[in-house]
Amino acid sequence: MRDLGAGLGFLIRGQRWVFGHGKWFGIGLLPGLITLVLYAGALVGLGYGADDLVEWATPFADDWSSPWLGLLRNALTALVFVLGLFLAVITFTAVTLLVGQPFYESLSEEVERTEGGTVPESGLPLWRELWISARDSVRILVRVGLYAILLFALGFLPVVGQTVVPVLGFCVTGYFLAEELTAVALQRRGMVLKDRLALLRGHRMRTLGFGVPLGLAFMLPFVAVFLMPGAVAGATLLARGLVGDADADDTSKGETAAEG
Repeated sequence: MRDLGAGLGFLIRGQRWVFGHGKWFGIGLLPGLITLVLYAGALVGLGYGADDLVEWATPFADDWSSPWLGLLRNALTALVFVLGLFLAVITFTAVTLLVGQPFYESLSEEVERTEGGTVPESGLPLWRELWISARDSVRILVRVGLYAILLFALGFLPVVGQTVVPVLGFCVTGYFLAEELTAVALQRRGMVLKDRLALLRGHRMRTLGFGVPLGLAFMLPFVAVFLMPGAVAGATLLARGLVGDADADDTSKGETAAEG
């Protein structure tokens, strides 16, 4: 529970940071507003077309009597929309970070500068950083897609599908949101996707404490836009904490080995 609280603390600290640095809050809003317009249109389209998609996918139920036909298709329509919303929450961060890469990179660097110490630099040109971010985002989305398919299938299980599955969905959402956001600071430290995922797995509860509340908040589109600058700032603080803990663990292991 302490690690969960610590993760939430980083999220709150990030929001406080941007509100205390109004210039960076304003800069961080623009990419989110652009992405919001795109996603709002996509979700509206899904809302209008989900029932037609379900009807097309379930021809076997055309001859079912009432109320079973309505119950099946209404449940599946709701699941399709929830799945679309789930994917939107995950991909919103990836797309917004890609659109706003230069803005969020500068914001993250400023957070590190105000926190003291040297600001790590990747040494890569902007085009290379954009390529790495896009490539890693696709890899993350593939993982998320596999989880989404599994959770969608489990959603048909009685009771479990209506209780456990939504909780697991929010955990998956929060975990990968944290990965996408901390990538801004961790890529500057030369950490590839495999290393970043290993770092987050080693601090799973802290990662969930940061990502799950943010994922819940991101369910509200306008809230997501206004929280995005603070989420990047908070993820930078989280990344600094995780790397510091990892370095401390490595030092401790080294001292133990030396003593042995």
